[in-house]
Amino acid sequence: MKRVVHADGVGGGVVEINIAPLIDCVFLLLIFFIVTTTFVRDTAVDIERPAAATAAVSEKDSLQFSLSSDGRIFHNGQEVRLNGVRGIVLRQTRDRSLPVVIVADADSRNGVLVDLIDECRRGGAGRVGIAAEKK
Repeated sequence: MKRVVHADGVGGGVVEINIAPLIDCVFLLLIFFIVTTTFVRDTAVDIERPAAATAAVSEKDSLQFSLSSDGRIFHNGQEVRLNGVRGIVLRQTRDRSLPVVIVADADSRNGVLVDLIDECRRGGAGRVGIAAEKK
């Protein structure tokens, strides 16, 4: 606390700096940034996407599966079996509006990719796409 004395010699009151409103503002800004941040779920598998001249930017909200070069399938960083894909798609695409994106390695086998697309469609996915890098 600091005592203030005016130039005419009359003593003033005690001046305090109240930092409670500043802390409230900083806390509200922190909450705002946490709520508005979009969390990106990246796959835990190192996948080299094939390049395509007609590749387009995909939608943010999509159900994503990854197919590695050795034929393993991943969802949210966890390995899933081919027969488990249909259940995941059924649970998460109830109204068929959520697209399914398959991030397949350039060296993956086409047979496994076709089986994965087939399981997604059997699970009720209306749109199934394959991710690629733009040339």
